[in-house]
Amino acid sequence: MSAVRIGPYTLQNGLILAPMAGVTDQPFRQLCRQLGAGLVVSEMVTSDMSLWNSRKSRLRMIHEGDPEPRSVQIAGGDPQMLANAARANVELGAQIIDINMGCPAKKVCNKAAGSALLKDEQLVTEILQAVVAAVDVPVTLKIRTGWDRANKNGLTVAKIAEQAGIVALAVHGRTRADLYTGDAEYDTIAEIKRAVSIPVFANGDIDTPAKARYVLQATGADGLLIGRAAQGRPWIFREIEHYLRTGETLPALQLSEVERILLEHLAALHLFYGDVLGVRIARKHVGWYLATLPGAREFRAHFNRLDDTEAQCANVREFFSARYESPETRDGEEVAA
Repeated sequence: MSAVRIGPYTLQNGLILAPMAGVTDQPFRQLCRQLGAGLVVSEMVTSDMSLWNSRKSRLRMIHEGDPEPRSVQIAGGDPQMLANAARANVELGAQIIDINMGCPAKKVCNKAAGSALLKDEQLVTEILQAVVAAVDVPVTLKIRTGWDRANKNGLTVAKIAEQAGIVALAVHGRTRADLYTGDAEYDTIAEIKRAVSIPVFANGDIDTPAKARYVLQATGADGLLIGRAAQGRPWIFREIEHYLRTGETLPALQLSEVERILLEHLAALHLFYGDVLGVRIARKHVGWYLATLPGAREFRAHFNRLDDTEAQCANVREFFSARYESPETRDGEEVAA
C-alpha cells in the first residue's frame, strides 16, 4: 500500500479509523493513532449549530491535541448550514472536513442527512459545492453504494464528488437499506475506484489483516476505513500495517499488553469526560476489549454496576490477574484476536 495523499497531507499509511458516533472520541482517536492508524476521523458533528451548546456536541468539537491532520466529520442536509459548520470547525482546528453521506441510522436519515442524501443527486451536488467553496482545507466524502439494491448510484455520486472538488472518497460497500447486514459489495467499490482519479478508501467488514489485503486487491482501493473491528481492538491497525508490509502475522497480544492498553484507555476516558460520564462511557469499551476472554460476560454484569473511576480500574486489574492464573490463558496470550 503506497503513501496516500489528502490535499497537502501525506498519510503515514492508508489505514483510517472510520468516524463512529459515541466511539471515536478524542481518547479513542489518539489511541488508534498510537497503535498504527494513518488517519483518525472525529465523531459526526451536526451541521445545526444551534445544537452545538450541548455537552455532547462541545466534547465532540475539541480538536486541540488531536493527531494531525485533524479530520472532522459533519452531517446535515442543508448546503448553507453544512458550509457554515465546515467553516466553524476549521476555525476550531479541523484540517480536513469530511461530509457524511454514509450513515444509515434512522435518526440521521429521517432528517434527510447521512445516506438519505444519496436519493437526491442535485442536493448532493449543491452540498459538496457549497462546502468545498466555504473552506480552504481539503474536503472528503463518505458514501454508501446507494440507497437500496435497486438504486445503487454510488458511481454517479462519486463522479459528482470528483467534479465538485472532493479530494478523497470513502465507500462503505453496502446500500442504506442493507444497514450492516449481508456481505459488503467490494465489486461496486472497485467500479467506483476505476471511475474516478481521487483516492478511494474501501469500508465494510475489514476485520483481519488477511481480509484487509483481500479487500485492497479486490477493490484496487488506495486505503481502508476500519470501524467496528477497532472497537476493543485498536491494535488492529498495527496488525494490518505489519501484515501488508511484510506478509507476516504479528503474534497475538500478550494479556499484559491488552491490560496496559485498556487501563491507559480508561484513564484517558476518565480524564476527558470527568468521573461520572467517563465511568459510563468506559463500560462499553471494557465490554469490547474483554469480549473474547473467558468469564467476560459475568465480569461485565458486575463491572457495569460500578460507579467510580478507582473501582473500575481496580476491577479490570483483578479480572486480568485472575486470567493470568487461568489454565486457558496461562501462556499469557490473548485468547482470540
